[in-house]
Amino acid sequence: METQNETAAPLSIVILGTCDTKLCELLFLRSQILSHAEDASITLIDVGRTPVSNPAISISQDDLLSNHASTSSSDLSTMPRSRVMQIMTEAATACLKHFYSKTPIHGVISIGGSGGTSLTSTALRRALPFLLPKLIVSTLASGDTSPFVGESDITLMYSIVDIAGSNSILNGVLENAAGGIVGMAHAFQKRQCPESRTHGGTTIQTAPKVKKLRIGITMFGVTTPCVDTIRQHLLTTLRLDSCEVYIFHATGHGGRAMERLISSSALDAIIDLTTSEIADEIVGGVMSAGPHRLKAALVARVPQIISVGACDMVNFGPWNTVPQRFVDSKRNLYEHNASVTLVRTNPEECKRIGEFIAEKVRDYCKRPELVQVILPTGGISPLSKRGEVYADEEADEALFGAIEDGLRGTGVEVVRDVREINDEGFGCELAERLVRLIEIAKRAGKEDHSF
Repeated sequence: METQNETAAPLSIVILGTCDTKLCELLFLRSQILSHAEDASITLIDVGRTPVSNPAISISQDDLLSNHASTSSSDLSTMPRSRVMQIMTEAATACLKHFYSKTPIHGVISIGGSGGTSLTSTALRRALPFLLPKLIVSTLASGDTSPFVGESDITLMYSIVDIAGSNSILNGVLENAAGGIVGMAHAFQKRQCPESRTHGGTTIQTAPKVKKLRIGITMFGVTTPCVDTIRQHLLTTLRLDSCEVYIFHATGHGGRAMERLISSSALDAIIDLTTSEIADEIVGGVMSAGPHRLKAALVARVPQIISVGACDMVNFGPWNTVPQRFVDSKRNLYEHNASVTLVRTNPEECKRIGEFIAEKVRDYCKRPELVQVILPTGGISPLSKRGEVYADEEADEALFGAIEDGLRGTGVEVVRDVREINDEGFGCELAERLVRLIEIAKRAGKEDHSF
């Protein structure tokens, strides 16, 4: 049976919390973590409004502000709550960044209500990388969590009752949370040191992991068959056994997560098949990835294929949440499921989507030989194929034409492909095109050491 390496360093776990309002609960959480990992190094950071003194606090509020606040904050008690939140969030973010750069951290945990959850989740998103365990016990974990999680991998745990005082329910939640962060921290620590494992009391050296080519692909339910084809073609047919494929659900947060990974050099090539988040940004849907979509990969100069999958639709929630203007103008609405209602993009909107894509490529593409735009004219989703509910030749032509016009003379290849997006041949073509771009980047990289 494999056990933890006996020579592994103690776990390092950070606790963030407002000690002026939740000190007792934070200390209970700390004690429960130590009950699972008695030699753990625990750093308790006080992000409260009012200074508190306790020997268990590792970084006091005074220390936090004096060392990490960007502005004078000597009079927090007289400031509006919103301003205090801003100052403490900035200080907590800076503190975590500094701590992470100097000291190994294997996990971070926080507890809080609305204010504490907002503060700590922002700091965790801004300061710490993907895969480092981040757990927040919150009273808001069962509602709309998108403002807290965003594109990060923060884990939220509902507190059931308010985090106020001691009772069997809250204590049980905190006990579970302590076990959770210790388990995640152990897994993270083990992943950081894969070279040796202990088996039967003997330390076994293992070969270091081979670095794989990391490829990102954007997907929606309506483009899943194409993505499956691309992935299989990359992994099997082309025998790229040294690559990993990461699929990003184009729900707004998925696009942001992909672009954050690109910006942190965690992805090497992209097939941006499903750019529907741009449609939501242009038209006002609920799955926008923001106004900077596409920029990250272009700035990073990674090989990429861009397409227009699902740009025939804008996403909203249940049918009764669709803005009245779309109902009044008798737009083409389609109930994708009970939670998602689609609105067909019209010619004017499609033209703006195409202009958005062309503008981003034109403004930020520095390596046109590494970027191609492929347009599946047979249908940009199954719904817009000939004879289907979203078939609209005028709208599609507005989209394709705007991209072609906007990229004329840039050196970026724009190709019309008569197949529909989920045609198996189309998916294979995209995969093969990306491989050729990767080879171009590799040849150039041997000269400038950039790939």
